[in-house]
Amino acid sequence: MAELTVEAPAERAAGFRPAYANYVLALLLAIYVLNNLDRQVINILAEPIKHELHLADWQVGIMSGISFALVYTMLAVPVARLAEYGRRPAIIAAAVAVWCGFTALSSMAQSFAQLCLCRFGVGVGEAGGVPPSQSLISDYFPKEKRSSALGLYAMGVPLGALIGMAFGGLVADAFGWRAAFLMAGAPGVVLVVLILATMKETRSNLAAHAAAAKAAQPPVLQAFRFLAAKPTFWCVTFGVGFKVMFTDGQGPFLASFFLRNHAEAVATLAAGFGLKPVGLLGISIGLINGVFGAFSAWLGGVIADRAAARDIRNVMIAPALALVVGAPAYIAALHVDSIALAAVLLMLQSFTNVFWAGPVYATLHGIVPPNLRATTTACSIFFINLMGIGAGPLVVGALSDMFAGPLGLGEAGGLRAALDCAALISLVGVGFYLYARRTIVADLAPEAH
Repeated sequence: MAELTVEAPAERAAGFRPAYANYVLALLLAIYVLNNLDRQVINILAEPIKHELHLADWQVGIMSGISFALVYTMLAVPVARLAEYGRRPAIIAAAVAVWCGFTALSSMAQSFAQLCLCRFGVGVGEAGGVPPSQSLISDYFPKEKRSSALGLYAMGVPLGALIGMAFGGLVADAFGWRAAFLMAGAPGVVLVVLILATMKETRSNLAAHAAAAKAAQPPVLQAFRFLAAKPTFWCVTFGVGFKVMFTDGQGPFLASFFLRNHAEAVATLAAGFGLKPVGLLGISIGLINGVFGAFSAWLGGVIADRAAARDIRNVMIAPALALVVGAPAYIAALHVDSIALAAVLLMLQSFTNVFWAGPVYATLHGIVPPNLRATTTACSIFFINLMGIGAGPLVVGALSDMFAGPLGLGEAGGLRAALDCAALISLVGVGFYLYARRTIVADLAPEAH
């Protein structure tokens, strides 16, 4: 049975200056921004796509969620296993090329089925993005700076959502939703060139490392058993899972909520800026999620590093408090009459939105040896994305249809009730975070102590 060996991260990143490590982090952040742009742009396009292709809300949920998440989660673990010994920059470059190509191809979809197939393709590509990227970051940065580095990387989620929503809304208003997909895939060409030309693998002798890593790398089932015996892995994974079931679930429907419940106010406000409603909502939601979410990701990582310096158990407090504050603020935003007040409440929710990323991924990387970090990230992503982008939009869409039709609330009221339910479900994650606080010390890998 293969042994779970511990390699020294300092040796694997030897020879690279801190400035270059920061450059790699910036490039990986740009890639992650594009990753989330291509993943999230469909959210602002959901309403026009729904009307052109004559879809129900549950179909919008499948199109934006599980059609992407199913293949994404299934491929993340095999790609991560390859990243444990392969050339990670090459893996990331191939992933970018595939997901951007299928994003652009989405512009040609003529039916629900064709659009779902394109989203499958986007998922195939994006499966190769996060695990090797996080593995590289943990090699380039020492453990005392790891939460901050991973927190900065996590800024790609809100920044990608910002650009995707704002860009997608403006392009859709001007040229239609098909043009938005086509233009969202274009930047991938530049990033692929930069990755191949400038990003270096930290493993100085890749052939020797690959042979040693393959020999040391435990079989998949043994790696799974190793993780299964770590309560902290399950606690933080399901804590995030319930949280993203809400955030990913509401993503395709928030603009639709305002179009259905505040149509006149949105149209009046948009006209005052010389915009159409979809364009205004894309910019507004994108800015709220992007600006406040990016600050949230950075601050969560900084707080986690400082908290861990005093007591490693405290890293779980920030994501737990973020849920306690964020979910009620979101529910309140759905029930106020003023869209200005709703925007302020959404800012509060977005400010807490990505607090979890730095603490959670640093914790996951801390409970396993370095030769299992990419695999651990992928296994966690498997469950997080099945619950989040996989089940979330479908659950919200199905609840919306149920509340709207059989329960008689109508399209506007039905969607509000569905979004209320999603926010309440996220609070289950608080219990998982608090339980992880009790198990984290015992689960830490030797090199993390």
